[in-house]
Amino acid sequence: MEKFAVPCVAAIIEKIVNNEKYILIQTRQKEDGAETNGMLELPAGKIREYENIFEALRREVKEETGLSITKILGEDNQISNFIKGNEVISYTPYCITQNLSGAYSIILNTFLCEAKGELLTETNESQNIHWIKIKELKKIFKNYPEKIFLLHINALQKYLGI
Repeated sequence: MEKFAVPCVAAIIEKIVNNEKYILIQTRQKEDGAETNGMLELPAGKIREYENIFEALRREVKEETGLSITKILGEDNQISNFIKGNEVISYTPYCITQNLSGAYSIILNTFLCEAKGELLTETNESQNIHWIKIKELKKIFKNYPEKIFLLHINALQKYLGI
C-alpha cells in the first residue's frame, strides 16, 4: 500500500523581556515517541483533514502549551479563493522541512508567532514547557545538537542564524 507524508505545523513562539529575546521550547514526551522522547522541540502537530493551517497551528499550540496565539507572521498575507464551492488558500510559512527517511514521513510548516496566556508545565505529549533565551538555545545547539528534535533543527538553525 502506498503511503504519504503527513502535513504538520510548528510554532517558533517569540517574546521579548528586558530587551532579550526568548522562544518557547518543550521536552518531547509522545506515547509513540521512542528514542525521540526527551528531546527539545517546538510546539507542533498534525493538520486535520480540511483544517485551515493557521487554525491547526492555534489548536496545537493551545493543546501543547496552554497559550493562545495572537500573531502568526504571514497569516495576513495569505491568499484565499473560493473556486466552484471549494475554498483554497496559499500562504508562506517561515520554513518548510521534509523528513526523507526515518520513523516519521512528515512535511512540517513552521511559523513565527506571538502568544499570550497561562503556560502549562506539561501535557500528555510534552514536559518542561518553558521560555529559553536565544543565547542559551545557541549554546545547546553548539554543545548538544543531538538533544534537538530532528524535524525542528533546520527551522531553528535558520532562526538562530547558525
